[in-house]
Amino acid sequence: MDTWSLLLDGFAIALQPELLLYSLAGAFLGTVVGVLPGIGPAGAIALMLPVLSMIDPIGAIIMLAATYTGSMYGGSTTSILLRIPGDTSAVVACLDGHEMAKQGRAGTALCIAAIGSYIAGTIAVVGLMLIGPVIADAALAFGSPEYFALYLFGLSAVAALAGKSIVKALIGMCLGLMVATIGEDVMGAKRFTFGSEYMWDGIQFLAVTLGLFALSEVIINAGLMKRNEIGEIIQHRIYIKFKEVMEAMGSIFRGGIIGFVIGVLPGAGAGVATFIAYSFERQISRHPERFGKGEIKGLAGPEAANNAASAGAFVPMLALGIPGSSTTAIMLGAMMMLNINPGPLLFIERPDVVWGLIAALYIGNVMLLILNIPLIGIFVRILRTPMHVLLVTIVVFAVVGTYLDDGLTLTLLFLVAFGVIGYYLRRYDFPLAPIILGVVLGPKMEEAFRQSMSMSQGNIASFLNHPIVVTFLILSVIFLSLPMLLRLRGNPAQRLVEDND
Repeated sequence: MDTWSLLLDGFAIALQPELLLYSLAGAFLGTVVGVLPGIGPAGAIALMLPVLSMIDPIGAIIMLAATYTGSMYGGSTTSILLRIPGDTSAVVACLDGHEMAKQGRAGTALCIAAIGSYIAGTIAVVGLMLIGPVIADAALAFGSPEYFALYLFGLSAVAALAGKSIVKALIGMCLGLMVATIGEDVMGAKRFTFGSEYMWDGIQFLAVTLGLFALSEVIINAGLMKRNEIGEIIQHRIYIKFKEVMEAMGSIFRGGIIGFVIGVLPGAGAGVATFIAYSFERQISRHPERFGKGEIKGLAGPEAANNAASAGAFVPMLALGIPGSSTTAIMLGAMMMLNINPGPLLFIERPDVVWGLIAALYIGNVMLLILNIPLIGIFVRILRTPMHVLLVTIVVFAVVGTYLDDGLTLTLLFLVAFGVIGYYLRRYDFPLAPIILGVVLGPKMEEAFRQSMSMSQGNIASFLNHPIVVTFLILSVIFLSLPMLLRLRGNPAQRLVEDND
């Protein structure tokens, strides 16, 4: 049978009323859980595992997939409204999404996140259907050297997150990499643990992220309240103009493609995809100075990459039995628990599962759009809450989310510490995103580097024997050099901004 016949068979399965209900329930639960910091897509999937045995296997897989895509979208909601990222992939939404909310454009930001998620999710499902097996084969060419180069390229995105000073961005990135070295390394050595066994796992990502972004926001706004500098509550527009959609459409398509390709690579993940998409959008923009100040393209591209990467992660899982992320690793375990064995034979032995899942991802994207657009008005009302109540709510969310992550009081102390650090960094114009990028990519890059050195017996020049590595290294140099070259030559857009000032 050809692809289109198989897809029609998949829709015949996915459109059954019972399975539609499973998809709707998964999309709703995923959105709700995605809003809660500290749980994320992997936690949402894990919470559903106990009920899978009571559901038909195909229905269970469809419900899990809908929960996954729903939680990826839900994570951006609190990033935009409260500057509380639900998980790693939602961090970038804090940069321009929250700035849009502060300007009275929360509805616009949530709308573009929903529209971008729908379009990019559909792009990724088309890619999964048409070229997924081909890209999965290409992903097998990625060994440790290639992954090291990919992560190095991801760190070069710091150039796009530099703000006013690339030096401050590089300092922030180094701080993130330093935080990433705390704890037990892959060889079992304890580093910077100060003799405490509670430090063996390092500093939890949520403590760093929620401290830098959420608690620092609370400290800043508390200071404004003390000085009576809090303005009146902004009346937010809860709809989006057609002009704004068209303005962001190119970013959505570019983010969708970037997210899908990155999502296919096992271990890369949506977090890497969002940073690379944001970096790319800022590099090609005629007005890079607008990014970080409420630029709609700075939200549309990463949000599109976020959802596209989640669909791309299904490619290696279904075709090769290799999970592309921690979430798909849990889904892989769930499928095996249901006596469904992912791998090359899955397409032959269980086409009903594969094509039913692909059709369900199409339907799930539509359901997310229909489900979340009407909720935007309700979400925006959160910002009409009195500031003193809102600040307490943010603190509660941050503390509960962090404590649920590992249940350690020490982690809460780190949360407070990074809140104070974030406050002073923002006060002196240090960008926060490079720190998060260093924390996210540091352990992965170190592991890939160690494996590469082991394979080459310590010969670092062996990296140059891999064409993919050389390509990524060249791109990294270009990304890091371009902002400095533009400043040396005198970027016309930058001069125009300075003249207006």
